[in-house]
Order: sequence, then C-alpha cells, then structure tokens
Amino acid sequence: MTIFNRNDNKPADSKPSAIDALQTPKPADQPRPQATAQPLSPPAKTGASMASVISKALKITGQLESTEDIQIDGEIDGDVRGVGVKIGNNAKVKGTVYGDEVELAGTIDGRIEAKKVILTGTARMSGDVSHQDIKIESGAFIDGNLKPDFGKTTGSKPAVAPFKPVAAVASSTPDKSADARH
Repeated sequence: MTIFNRNDNKPADSKPSAIDALQTPKPADQPRPQATAQPLSPPAKTGASMASVISKALKITGQLESTEDIQIDGEIDGDVRGVGVKIGNNAKVKGTVYGDEVELAGTIDGRIEAKKVILTGTARMSGDVSHQDIKIESGAFIDGNLKPDFGKTTGSKPAVAPFKPVAAVASSTPDKSADARH
C-alpha cells in the first residue's frame, strides 16, 4: 500500500491540480494598471509642455495662434502668435510675429513684437522689431527699426492722449466753447 503526500514530487508531464492553480498567480490576476498606465502617459508630457511644430513641408496661409510654444520650419503667410515662437533656419514668415520670446533663425518679412527677441546669425529680418530685451548674433541681417518699447506702446497711448490737443484748442477759444455749452 502506498501513501501519497502533498509534498511528493510530481512527474513533469502531469497537469497542475486545482490547488496549484489557486496558489500560482495567473497573468490576469496581476494588477493591470501598471501595464496599461505606462503607454497612456509618457513621461515626456508630464514635465513640460510640447511645442506645436509647423514642419518644413507645410505652407500655411492665414493667422496662426497658440497658447503654448510654436516651432516653425515651414512657411507662414499671415500673423503668428504664441508664447514662445522659434523660426527655424529655412522657415519664412510674411506677417507679424507676436510672443513673449521670439527666436529667429530664418526669414521674416513683417514685424516682431515680443518681450525677448533673439536674432541668430542666420536671421533675415525685413521690418521693425519691438522688444524689451534683444540679442543679435553676428551675421544677422535687419532691414528695419529696433524699438525697445515693447509693452510701453500700449501703456503710453492712453485714450486721453488724443484729446490733449482738443483741450488746448478749447481753452484757447473760450468764446466758442462757451457758446457750445449754452
């Protein structure tokens, strides 16, 4: 007579018992959030925002606006507005470029209005540059005026300013203004 124990060795070709199936975790029993969470949230997007890219194969006619950064490597025929705007070596923009920071390595035929402007050695600028801070590298070409008054233009042109000459005219001709009041 033979007595079998649970600890006895089993032959290699035997099928697992129900007890073994309960003790051995199945792949379905493993937590799934680890396997599915990684592809859905890549680490590059969690730390910093990504720039919108206009590739060298694209040509856009019209206004381009973004609430984030823009990298332009193609051609834009129209105004560009973004937080940070980088215009690549072979990129061309015909219009005004607005941003907190504008870096030009390509060509702009228009204006730049930005707090900080960087014109690299390959930059070609035809138009005025309104800025607070500017860096111009050797080799950059500018055909226009540099105006270190970005932000001051809107503040220095209050609605009252155009009325000053009118007030001076009214005070120099009191008879007409007195007639106008009666």
